[in-house]
Amino acid sequence: QVRLVESGGGLVQTGGSLRLSCAASGRTFRTNRIGWFRQAPGKEREFVAAIAWSGGRPYYADSVKGRFTISRDNTKNTVYLQMNSLKPEDTAVYYCAASGSSGGWANTGGYDYWGQGTQVTVSS
Repeated sequence: QVRLVESGGGLVQTGGSLRLSCAASGRTFRTNRIGWFRQAPGKEREFVAAIAWSGGRPYYADSVKGRFTISRDNTKNTVYLQMNSLKPEDTAVYYCAASGSSGGWANTGGYDYWGQGTQVTVSS
């Protein structure tokens, strides 16, 4: 089993920044990447960003390119999501997820383990 714990959410004004953390524990060797997703009230969960534990090019949703940066610290089994220039439409519960497969980077079905989520609220 793999356990994921998100932290770092909160309330921020438009244009502000937050850094989310996703700490992985357990059988992390079964996973090869971490993804961030978000879900706003009344909407489906959507892809935000993903990165492989081994490195390589990260992937971003078009809506966050140039504003969000995903990074990893393998020594801590932790993945970060730096969010800058936040907008009210970024308001959502943010989830991190881990995958052991090679495909479906931007799909919820491509991930095997999920965290409990952390709330991000951007006020206008």
